[in-house]
Parts: sequence; structure tokens; C-alpha cells
Amino acid sequence: MRTPAIPFSIATLLTLAILAASASAYSDTAKLPVSAGTGPDPTLPAPTKSLVPTVNIAPAKGWAEGLKPIAAAGTAVAAFASGLDHPRWLCVLPNGDVLVAETNAPPKPEDGKGVKGWVMKKVMRRAGAGTPSANRIILLRDADGDGVAETRTVFIDGLHSPFGMTLVGNNLYVADTDAVLRFSYRPGDTHIGQGGTEVVRLPAGPINHHWTKNLIANRDGSKLYVTVGSNSNAGENGIDKEEGRAAIWEVDTQSGQHRVYAAGLRNPNGLGWEPASGALWTVVNERDELGSDLVPDYMTTVQDGAFYGWPYSYYGNHVDTRVKPQKPDMVARALKPDYALGPHTASLGLAFAPANSALPPAYAQGVFIGQHGSWNRKPASGYKVIFVPFAGGKPAGAPVDVLTGFLTPDGKAQGRPVGVAFDARGALLVADDVGNAIWRVAAAPAVAAR
Repeated sequence: MRTPAIPFSIATLLTLAILAASASAYSDTAKLPVSAGTGPDPTLPAPTKSLVPTVNIAPAKGWAEGLKPIAAAGTAVAAFASGLDHPRWLCVLPNGDVLVAETNAPPKPEDGKGVKGWVMKKVMRRAGAGTPSANRIILLRDADGDGVAETRTVFIDGLHSPFGMTLVGNNLYVADTDAVLRFSYRPGDTHIGQGGTEVVRLPAGPINHHWTKNLIANRDGSKLYVTVGSNSNAGENGIDKEEGRAAIWEVDTQSGQHRVYAAGLRNPNGLGWEPASGALWTVVNERDELGSDLVPDYMTTVQDGAFYGWPYSYYGNHVDTRVKPQKPDMVARALKPDYALGPHTASLGLAFAPANSALPPAYAQGVFIGQHGSWNRKPASGYKVIFVPFAGGKPAGAPVDVLTGFLTPDGKAQGRPVGVAFDARGALLVADDVGNAIWRVAAAPAVAAR
């Protein structure tokens, strides 16, 4: 049954009324700094419950002429490419070409029904996430090596909310929202005209709450690891709607046979192989609507057969009482994640520093995280790129800000970082889906002595 349309004037008043309520009596303000919810042992206060969730969205503004993010001391940032259409994810090919997924959410007619769902859709549009998906992958080429892409071509068109990309030999794998596709690739190609071959179907459908699907190949290219986010915040759409979701799949590249490799991961996105240990790591968005201080997003090693709690518990055995029925046996199995990344930071991108890193030595060992930014926290969290140092294959210190300035002093979003990757020369690339740009970060040029 179709929900009756709400006249614009009434809709606007209803939105403002609910947002006003959420900003006052029905919302909470963080009692703890983001740093308290960061690291191997984050502070986890008691949940805060309210009739209406905290809504503190940063309206999408974009970058004014001549403005750009603020780079950390010792580094410099410049636009590798601009004027893109909602760029979210990156893949760097062996020849240095950069693939960019220009993408947004697919139609999800059953997601977020009712007044609350209607308002959230309006709010997300305000944040720049309501535009139609371009459904394509763009190829950027910096032929002269000056750190700016001179050419761009439509590499693959006609996709369905594409996200993750990885090259295995001469096969390019693309994770659409509903399937993994394989395309034949020749080095130097600037366009692929033929359709892709379906390797495996992925959970999608009319709810498809967390629609982004990422993937990474193992070292010999025989397996893909594919992220599949949950179909709800905390199981409210029914556990039957979560079949195969909140998980990382292992997929055989030849046969398409697949299995759930790890489960209980609410919304995993970034994936990477840690260089020293060879372990697979992922970054995960945790649940909302438990207060501004809960629950921290996190990164963790991905263990074969492991369960990480969602939806029954968070950060190990902290039970979410909203979930019915309760499953104490599943809570008892839940692994505690390795490292918290702050509550509601919307951490998405993940890239380990490569051997040829073009950043200063302080960034030589560790991982870079793109934090898309909060909507369910007061004050805002995320909206930056951070670096977490590693030693011996494990996190070894507090995060360091690498790229900031995405929020204006009055709380508007000039940009929102998503995917991160390293280019062929070792510089960090950052996809900005509100600024519609790819930023390039490298060590600042040395200043000659006078």
C-alpha cells in the first residue's frame, strides 16, 4: 500500500517539528569526548533512550572556490580531480589509473516506512545523500605524474549502485548493490563496453538498508571477501530480513560458491590486508539511537567463523535490550573488536600505508580511515581522515588527524570523506562525496633555506 503524499507545507512543518524535538527534549548531548570512545578499550556508558533519535545532520554545502580540506603538519593536500558526481569508492590499477565509483543508494521502497522513516529520508537528502545514483565507474589518469588527473573517461556505465572494485589478473571485479560482477580488463583500457558476468548474487531487495557492498581479493586471487551490511539498525525489520547480512562473505572467484566468513558485523565497509601479519581487517559502522556516546564504530581483524555481536550485543557482550527475541548464546560467542573509532563517526574507508608511502615517516606504519561523519551525535563526530599507527601488526597508539576542515564553523558540510586509497606514487587519495572531489595528500614540499 502506498503512503499518501504529504503536502509540501505540512511536510516541512512536520520535519521542522520533529527536528526541533530531537534537538531539545528528545535528544541528548554527548557527555564524553570522542576520544573516550576510541582505542582498544573504549568507554561504554549506559544507553540513552528517547522517543525521537538525536538528529544532528550537517547540511551539504560543498567547497567554495579556492577552499580545500586542512592537511596535517608536514603534509599538503590538493585536488586530484573535481566536478565528479558523488564519488564514494576508489581502486588504483597497476598502471596508476584510478577508478572512482560515482554512486549513491538504489531505490529502497520498503526501507524506513512511517513518519520516522519519511523524516530520515528528508534529513539524508539535506546531507547530500538523496541524489540519484550515477551508476558508473570513472577512470582518472595522471599521465604526467603531477598529482592531477588530466583525463577522465566513463570506464563502466549502466551499473546498479556500484561500490567495491578489485583487479585480479585481467579480471576486474565490481560489487554492485545486488551482485558481484566480473569484467575483462586489458592494461591501459579507458572504457569497458561489454556487460559483466555475474559471479554471485548479493542480498538486496526492497529494504536494502545498508546498500554498499565492498570487496577485496586474497593474495592468489582465488577468493573474494565481500561486505554485506545489515537490513536495519538493530534488527527492527525482523531477523528473517537479515539472512546473509551483517557479514563478510568468502566467494570463490571461479565458481561463485560462497559462505559467510564472519558474521555479526552491522555494516562493514573498508577492507585491507595488514602488511606485517597478513591479517584481514575491516572497518564497521555500529548501531544508532542509543545516545551520542554509543556505540563506537570500530576496526577489527576478521576471523574465519567469528561472530561480532550484531544485533544482540555490541562491543563484545554488551546486550542491546531492544532486540527481540534475545539470544544469550549468541552474546556469549561475540568477539570484542580490536579498536574503537569513536561513536557515530561513520568510519568507511580503510587503507594501510604502503611500502612506497609518499607521506612523512610518522605515517609509515598504520592505517588510514575515512570518517564520513555523524548524524546521530551532538556535537558532530567524524568528518575527517585519521591515521592509526600500528606496530607488530596491531594498533599502537591514538589516532592522528590527517585531513580535517570538512565542517564549517556553523556546522555545514563542505565535504564528507569516504573511500581512501594510495596512488602509484604513494600519495593518499580521498573520495569526497559532498565536495565531489578526489583529494591527494602527500608530504609537503621541502622549503629551501635562504
